[in-house]
Amino acid sequence: MNTIKTITAMTTTLTMIFLIIGATFVSCKKSDLMSDNLFDLPEKSAQLIEADNQFGLEMFRKVAAEARPNDNTMVSPLSVALALSMTYNGANGDTKTEMEKTLKLHGLTKEQINNAHKALLAALKSADADVLLEIANAIYYRQGSTVLESFIHTNRNFYDTEVNALDFNNPASLDIINGWVANKTRDKIPTIIDRLEPDLMMILLNAIYFNGIWKHKFDETKTHNLPFRHGDGQWKDVETMNQETSLEYARNNLFSAVHLPYGKGQFQMTVILPDENKTTADVMNAFSLDNWKTWMKGFIQEEKVVVTMPRFKFSWKRDLNDILSAMGMPKAFTPFVADFSGINGKKDDLYIGYVKHKTFIDVNENGTKAAAVTAVGMFTTSMPVNPPKKIYFTVDRPFIFTITEKTTGAILFIGEIRSPSYK
Repeated sequence: MNTIKTITAMTTTLTMIFLIIGATFVSCKKSDLMSDNLFDLPEKSAQLIEADNQFGLEMFRKVAAEARPNDNTMVSPLSVALALSMTYNGANGDTKTEMEKTLKLHGLTKEQINNAHKALLAALKSADADVLLEIANAIYYRQGSTVLESFIHTNRNFYDTEVNALDFNNPASLDIINGWVANKTRDKIPTIIDRLEPDLMMILLNAIYFNGIWKHKFDETKTHNLPFRHGDGQWKDVETMNQETSLEYARNNLFSAVHLPYGKGQFQMTVILPDENKTTADVMNAFSLDNWKTWMKGFIQEEKVVVTMPRFKFSWKRDLNDILSAMGMPKAFTPFVADFSGINGKKDDLYIGYVKHKTFIDVNENGTKAAAVTAVGMFTTSMPVNPPKKIYFTVDRPFIFTITEKTTGAILFIGEIRSPSYK
């Protein structure tokens, strides 16, 4: 199984997940970023979704830039954004300002952010009865520690967060935390941490599980071994699916792309294939909110699209401390400097020790299963720091994929495949 890099990032909020050039829906024959009513979400929801997507696109670009030639990568922008938003509810001073900058939350109050996230989560989970999308949040804190009731109430009310005190000195507590992760991801991600450090005061968790059946399934009898040019330039045979159907298709001077819908069509995977003289890096270098919106408006319903693409399955994990610091929030990771007084009332007592992110995806003839978990570990400062024509869309070289919800445009997952395998 390939080493994997995941951090799902693009234009809206979510996302394993997702992952995900499909933040659109069809009006006549054109696609647009989000509907006029946006599920009747509250004021500032559109701004929040754009902020989450912009954050996710930037994060994914940085993660993918580190990948080795044959590494696969996937992140869930939504999962990371939600875990950090819960943490942000306890931030003050410069720490809060830096987190706003990194998460692209300029001009939004905490109340607006929380209200918009609450409404967005409800809308996403009810968007398509034929797609299973589960999003869960939890906070576990060291038994005996002081945690402000306002911090607990905010996260319970807006993020439906489970909050529990645990004896972190008891080895069974590690099993409880990892058991929650395994349960919420249907065992796709069995663990998120391997120990409870003595200076760990709190761990904030987000888990996303996605299970979507293709609206147009691939015929398994048409799956064959076909050549694929891997990231290192070598051609190797991989298990490749094929179908001909009516799909939304886009082409420009950088790439061609299709939307592959799930269920009733509210969720979709977008597969982005760079042109022969371009690379996935060229596409990612062009990632911006404006470009993303323009690209999403360029999809047209075509009656006959022949899709040939590999099936793939992989897991990925990474600590995001350095990525997030480079994106603009170093103070949150710095002991005696970070200000998370909104959690326990003490200005210099807590800092983020780690942001761990794990993702999983399985794409086959029937559909897609994807999962993501983000864990934010809050540490005390008492210990040292540890850092009608046929269009042929043949995916035979590295490509990018996303999983999005059409009406909101939220990105659940985003990834890059350089060396597909299905083991």
